[in-house]
Amino acid sequence: MVHTLSARDARRVAVRAQLLTADRPVDALELVRHLTLVQMDLTAHVAPNADLVLWSRLGSAYSPDVIDDLLVSRALVEVEGYLRPAEDVALFRAGMAAWPGVEPLSEWRRELEAWVEANRACREDILTRLRSEGPMPARELPDTCVVPWRSSGWTNSKNVQRMLDLMEQRGEVAVSSRENRERTWDLAARVHPDGPTVPWEEAEAERDRRRLVALGIARARVTFPPGEPNHVGAAGEEAVVEGVRGRWRVEPRYLEGSFGGRTALLSPLDRLVLDRKRMAELFGFDYQLEMYKPAAQRRWGYFALPVLHGDRLVGKVDAQTDLAAGVLRVHAVHWDDEPTAAMRDGVRRELRSLAALLDVEIADPPD
Repeated sequence: MVHTLSARDARRVAVRAQLLTADRPVDALELVRHLTLVQMDLTAHVAPNADLVLWSRLGSAYSPDVIDDLLVSRALVEVEGYLRPAEDVALFRAGMAAWPGVEPLSEWRRELEAWVEANRACREDILTRLRSEGPMPARELPDTCVVPWRSSGWTNSKNVQRMLDLMEQRGEVAVSSRENRERTWDLAARVHPDGPTVPWEEAEAERDRRRLVALGIARARVTFPPGEPNHVGAAGEEAVVEGVRGRWRVEPRYLEGSFGGRTALLSPLDRLVLDRKRMAELFGFDYQLEMYKPAAQRRWGYFALPVLHGDRLVGKVDAQTDLAAGVLRVHAVHWDDEPTAAMRDGVRRELRSLAALLDVEIADPPD
């Protein structure tokens, strides 16, 4: 059976799956369990990504203290830059044990393996230090690498940090906490919960299934930047979307029932918009994160927030939080088309809610 979806139907499946309808979730932990992950990007031009993702769903029920509390209790853990439910670590253990991956390995993976092996003494020194002295940041750990890390980017010569990142992938260390945004590391056995190791193929299939529940509609296989994949393998059921080439996989639970939309301001890293190709195919939305562009080349702003209204992405809000001045500055609202009164009212309402979350006042509110 192949489902044939209109563009509107496909958009509504995606919005339902991301819990962005009028029927808001009420519990932060259950929300993260449903989404499967929340990216821990700390850019705070408006607010950190995790706060924006949870606030855009929970609204006034959310407080930034919630994430801290869930991390302290170990209900959530940070795995490779993502907040995940602690119990989901079981789905990663087989991959950690098989690091650097299953055959055939890419040349890059083999280079990583060779670099870690060449610096085995440094890796063992880090484990010994953590084992004896407990959690500490990377800057306090010994750099005894004999082969330096080489990169053309920001990681060049950051030996300890890169070693920790790879040791995290191996399941040897984990982020214990963050102190003033800096990661504190410990032995993974002290951070991750005890539990089973789900076999590799079974874990991959389960992660695909959960990913489709969170996305609603996705491709079976896509090329996506490093990090969490955005494809779902054989999960769900096959579908086509009118006006869009190719086949999709859809979670059938979202195909029935009425749809009640609302207005939401999204992080540029929100899963609804993070895969820009999927976003363009399903929503016809033109958007880029412009923080890395020179100011003169930006169309919408440094960290513009996409505007969801019902089942459509309709604009971008160029805003910036100035905590020292106690204000949320709204530089502009860029509408893709002429906005309705409901769109304008929805954006105003969400901005007031965001300002309350951040405990600031709105400067230059939109018309």
